[in-house]
Amino acid sequence: MVVLNRIYTRTGDGGETALGDGSRVAKHALRVEAYGTVDETNTTIGLARLHAEGAAEAALARIQNDLFDLGADLCRPDMDKDAEAPHPVLRMVEAQVTRLEAEIDAMNGRLSPLRSFVLPGGSALAAHLHLARTVARRAERLTVALAGAEAVNPAALKYLNRLSDWFFVAARIANDDGQSDVLWTPGANR
Repeated sequence: MVVLNRIYTRTGDGGETALGDGSRVAKHALRVEAYGTVDETNTTIGLARLHAEGAAEAALARIQNDLFDLGADLCRPDMDKDAEAPHPVLRMVEAQVTRLEAEIDAMNGRLSPLRSFVLPGGSALAAHLHLARTVARRAERLTVALAGAEAVNPAALKYLNRLSDWFFVAARIANDDGQSDVLWTPGANR
């Protein structure tokens, strides 16, 4: 159980922050950048949820919860020491990736194939989902860079890769099942 009775601690005033294992790193460390951008992705979903209803809103709420799991995973380095932790370590699991894949397949089954690239926009929900997609891609790039330097849970990487695809397909659904997609016209303004 998390208990937050004091929001500021002053422990980061020198430009460092604590990771999930208690170790301290610079606030600009790649691991902090990665999980910070996951948090930014989560915030964009909060905006998208303002325009979502029913099953779409519930799916976005589920993804927001997953992103807190992902942040907890990324903020805890050295997966080899998980068994030594004083409490269970939260890691992303393949079932979360598989669920996203199933949802992508179900949504995509409703759509006609694309014959052009889609410009971000259309409905308010679609525009916010496209924003979430691009921030999720940045989180993925940072996490891939982190994985090149330190150990990262492979399920975390897979989840981020699928997530941006999920947002893309969900944005098409939000645009009247792709009927209101804003399509790119190559060279239109030459």
